[in-house]
Amino acid sequence: MSNAPDSLLPLPDENAIRQALAYVIDPELGINVVELGLVYEARADRDGIRVALTMTSPACPLGQHIRDEAEGALRQHFPHVPDVAVELVWEPEWDPSMMSESAKAQLGW
Repeated sequence: MSNAPDSLLPLPDENAIRQALAYVIDPELGINVVELGLVYEARADRDGIRVALTMTSPACPLGQHIRDEAEGALRQHFPHVPDVAVELVWEPEWDPSMMSESAKAQLGW
């Protein structure tokens, strides 16, 4: 564990942010949001972590729940980051081609 002040700890890169988001599981499909292709943007700067996340449908009743889970996962993995913002976005519209091959296989596609 580092004794460096939080302001001196390195910021997570996109890969690290996506790894943390892989703990967020879509409860309906049982697949994480990264494999589903729901994470459109993941970045960090001195102000904090910013994530743009979508749902498989704008009518998805679990959007706020999944957004909250994503924010919680990021705060847990990166407690030294000053702020975490997860925004639900609808452009571009999600489609199944955005899923990883692993997610498609899990769904039998």
